[in-house]
Amino acid sequence: MKPRLFSSHAASAALPPRSRPRPGGIVAATACAVAALAAVPAFGQVAVTLNGPPVQVRPYVPEPGLPDVTIPLGTLNPFPSDPSGGGSPGDPNGGGSPGGGGPNVASSDSLSTMLSQPWGAAAVANAQALGVNPSALAATCVLESGCQNIGGGGSAQGAFQMMPATFTAMINAAVAQNPNLASQIVPGLAGLTDPATESIAASEYLLQGAQALQAAGVSNPTVLQTRGYYNFGPTSGTALALADPNLTMSAAMPNVSAATLAKNGVTPGETVAQWQAAVAAKIGTAAGQSVIGT
Repeated sequence: MKPRLFSSHAASAALPPRSRPRPGGIVAATACAVAALAAVPAFGQVAVTLNGPPVQVRPYVPEPGLPDVTIPLGTLNPFPSDPSGGGSPGDPNGGGSPGGGGPNVASSDSLSTMLSQPWGAAAVANAQALGVNPSALAATCVLESGCQNIGGGGSAQGAFQMMPATFTAMINAAVAQNPNLASQIVPGLAGLTDPATESIAASEYLLQGAQALQAAGVSNPTVLQTRGYYNFGPTSGTALALADPNLTMSAAMPNVSAATLAKNGVTPGETVAQWQAAVAAKIGTAAGQSVIGT
């Protein structure tokens, strides 16, 4: 005898009216279950009232195979922007007259870079203590090391890449000018690897460079004009600041060897104007600002 097969419809029809499944019954049951769960308090969630400023997030960039790169928390740039027209980045005279500079003290991308370092605020204070525009100091560390405390070629060291002899001479001169700075200095050549201490020596060197250019007839030397003094020394740096922009770098500074020019990224046949444009591209609006702040 063969078994009889019944359709699902027939089976439903055979059930008592109150036993038949109703459309949406499953959905309704699910909704009831969700509502019941929602009524249970979430003990893992605790209300917290924040006091004080928001917590700063310290971002980091993971890279497979490399250690995490942590972005240090620094100091916000307290200086105003440069609305007065410090000249285009490639203009060594800034917004002033020929031989003159741009605004004395203003913000710059270079200054923001230096202030992002833990020692940046101290470096700004040291520059101001010597009458130097902090943006000029910041542009120097950007050009020399990217504002990183690193060793350099030869015996140049630190964020401002100073030679030991120059560092010692500038530290002594800075303390003679402002004795209050003595308490901020790491003694001896150990100060070369302390960026805050080295910033004092670098600020003094920039000040002396600007003063040398003033004596040579540049009324208000800019960061770009003084860069050669810091990079190539007093004699060649002054000659470079006064040179015809169309001269080659080697012609503007005949006492600087081709090897030294190459170490400083100067290519054969590169003109003074081309060198100025390359430097200005790296430091932006700081290029046209004055070295001596007021």
